Amino acid sequence: MTTKLKSVILDFDGTIADTRALIVSTMQQTIAELCLPSRTDDECAAMIGLPLKQTFTDLIPMDDAMGDLCAATYRRLFAENNVPGAVPMFPNVKDTILRMHAAGMLVTVASSRLRPSLTAFIDEMGLAPYIPYVLSVSDVERAKPAPDMVLKTLRENNLRPEDAIVVGDTMFDIRMAHAAGVKAVGVTYGNGSRASLEAERAEWIIDDFSELEKVLFLRN
Repeated sequence: MTTKLKSVILDFDGTIADTRALIVSTMQQTIAELCLPSRTDDECAAMIGLPLKQTFTDLIPMDDAMGDLCAATYRRLFAENNVPGAVPMFPNVKDTILRMHAAGMLVTVASSRLRPSLTAFIDEMGLAPYIPYVLSVSDVERAKPAPDMVLKTLRENNLRPEDAIVVGDTMFDIRMAHAAGVKAVGVTYGNGSRASLEAERAEWIIDDFSELEKVLFLRN
């Protein structure tokens, strides 16, 4: 297999790992514990991909101090809920990543998750040997949908925008990619919708992670 691309930049939540149930249930526990106005599971899930504090401040009107309290409460509850095996990988993710790695591609991650939980998940899933470069929200000044994570990935790995592609499940991932001048693949099985990915003009939309190989290795 050959490709003009040198690197693939992967989102984590909703792209590599099925964290929706764990995240949404922890958000709902946080809302209940702090006696905040209720929100539906779908409303909570629509915030996935944003920095943690912003998931609450965008979801429910609140001041800055309450946003900080939401984030702290969520982290405490998440640590309690995140038992081994609570977060599975989506189908075909690991095998596809291994094939991309074997083909000589640089596989990286750019996630709104904080580094400790992000690297712990990657290690637990046995992906660390195949993903040598990982960026978390704490590694950049501006979070998604700002282009900072993609630009930093390109800069620190001596890549040009045309050398890489971003893969993610939400409009925040697509906006981040395009703001950095990089093409994007939207996945429909995560937390976003096909309609939202189409609205953001993702260059490719796939329904299974394994379809990424067609994008990467069968490009004109």
